[in-house]
Amino acid sequence: MSAQTHIVIIGSGSAGSEAALTIRRRDPECRITQITGSKLLFISRYELPRVFNGVSGWRELLAYPPEFYDKNRITVRRNSWVNRVDAKNKEVLLKHKEEISYDKLLVASGGGGYLPEGLREFRPLMNSFGSYEDAVKIREALPKKGHVIMLGGDMTGLDLARTLVGVGHRVTLVASEQLFWPHEVTDDQRVKFVTVLEDMGIKVELDKKVVAVKQGTKGKPARRVVFDDGGGIDGDAVMPFCGLMPSLDFMIGADVDIERGLLVNPELKTTNDSIWAVGDVCQIWSPEENNYLFYYGWHYIKEMGKIAAINMTGGKKTISTHKDDQLFINKKGEIDSPYWKHK
Repeated sequence: MSAQTHIVIIGSGSAGSEAALTIRRRDPECRITQITGSKLLFISRYELPRVFNGVSGWRELLAYPPEFYDKNRITVRRNSWVNRVDAKNKEVLLKHKEEISYDKLLVASGGGGYLPEGLREFRPLMNSFGSYEDAVKIREALPKKGHVIMLGGDMTGLDLARTLVGVGHRVTLVASEQLFWPHEVTDDQRVKFVTVLEDMGIKVELDKKVVAVKQGTKGKPARRVVFDDGGGIDGDAVMPFCGLMPSLDFMIGADVDIERGLLVNPELKTTNDSIWAVGDVCQIWSPEENNYLFYYGWHYIKEMGKIAAINMTGGKKTISTHKDDQLFINKKGEIDSPYWKHK
């Protein structure tokens, strides 16, 4: 690759950051630009529960210090949102009307929290957990031994739930079809794992349909979740954890095939020769399953970033599409998952 080659990475999460570092190791001369909507440098979402364990500032959670980016000549465009990608002219168009040209593009934009249609009108009364700012906001909203009501029960939420219980908060999980997502469990496994969750101190409400989230009345906790049977639960905060929705609207019309995510081959290349995709935003062709599949978890995500970077810099490497993603009970008798980052 020539010194003038410009590689643009949309996204600064685990996949995009691993790709940027790998590209720089393999090509000391090319230009690398990362575009992110975040106001901060890369903080892994897997680290956010640490906000409840004594972390006093965002700098403690940075994956890399600011000087890392200067040393490796990686330009990070923070607080920048992509409006669309013009694949014909190889340009990324930002919402503030700037245009950034690229020679090769990596889409690592990840996914945002999915919220079922019936809950969307109540979004202003719920707390999200996708950024450091979100984590601090919920920490400050909870009183000592506060009560969090979680909706859904995906693995990101359960990771946070065990942290909250560990520091003395109460958690009630109103389980939905997203319980244990993205794991697929049988009915028998579901019963077993729910029992383990309750042994871990997480109260689980099964077979309850949420019809409303309301502001708490005077003298009551800040929030009330209402069920279709007329009952409900009072809590200090409500947090939805119902899986992820790929963030890829800006790729519509960009000369790439899209199903639920960007479709890529095992080399992580899209149907456009200049565009690759990694992380939560892409579906990878699996010869074993004869289908395009999503792959989640920090170990999968980092591996995707590394492999895409190798292939973008002249290599030819494929990712393993064999899934080892079984939910299990660890030696402590607690639920564990390969989607959780272990220290």
